[in-house]
Amino acid sequence: MIWVKAWHIIFMVTWFAGLFYLPRLFVYHAQSEDAISDERFKVMERKLFFGIMTPGAVLTIGFGVWMLVDYAWAAYSAAGWIHTKMMLVLLLVGYHVYCGKLLLDFKAGRNRRSHRFFRWLNEIPVLFLVVIVILVVVKPY
Repeated sequence: MIWVKAWHIIFMVTWFAGLFYLPRLFVYHAQSEDAISDERFKVMERKLFFGIMTPGAVLTIGFGVWMLVDYAWAAYSAAGWIHTKMMLVLLLVGYHVYCGKLLLDFKAGRNRRSHRFFRWLNEIPVLFLVVIVILVVVKPY
């Protein structure tokens, strides 16, 4: 089970790297004013979302479910922290999907958001990471 946990953490780091970087790319993309930059950001965003973030998310969730089924659910099913963590992961998946929608908006030339919006959006995964790590390590309830 320790290998499953290790892979879960590795892919979680991969997923969060993308969750931190994609909105930052959106900041720069929203500020770009020339066609070359616009196309460059579209390529970078697509590769990050589909090549790193989404596989990282799928594998993080896959290994997490594996741990739940084989170990954690029996040990922690009555603990509130695991339910809160799962709810936060579902919300994080929603954030991920929303980032995918924004990526498609940029791809189609439909972005109407300012770079300031994306700067704020970029802070959301930090909150998720802090709370999820505290829940898993401290197990407060």
